Amino acid sequence: MSTSSVSERMLSPLTDCFTPEIARQVSEADIDSETQERINELATKANQSVLTDEEREEYSQFVEYIDLVAIIKAKARLKIHN
Repeated sequence: MSTSSVSERMLSPLTDCFTPEIARQVSEADIDSETQERINELATKANQSVLTDEEREEYSQFVEYIDLVAIIKAKARLKIHN
């Protein structure tokens, strides 16, 4: 089973419950500035290949969740426009 079909099967029951207002709020939600600064710091260090093992794990987790949130936000935008 492809990753996209797994995410679709797992997330659709959640996003199908969005009202238009909730979908709008989800699509406009942003992370706090402190978290964004940490992601930027880790990204810079990753590009320079100077992450510690702990930082690499932290950055990997951020990337995973950023992808998940992006999928949820995209589904919310679809809900708004359909």
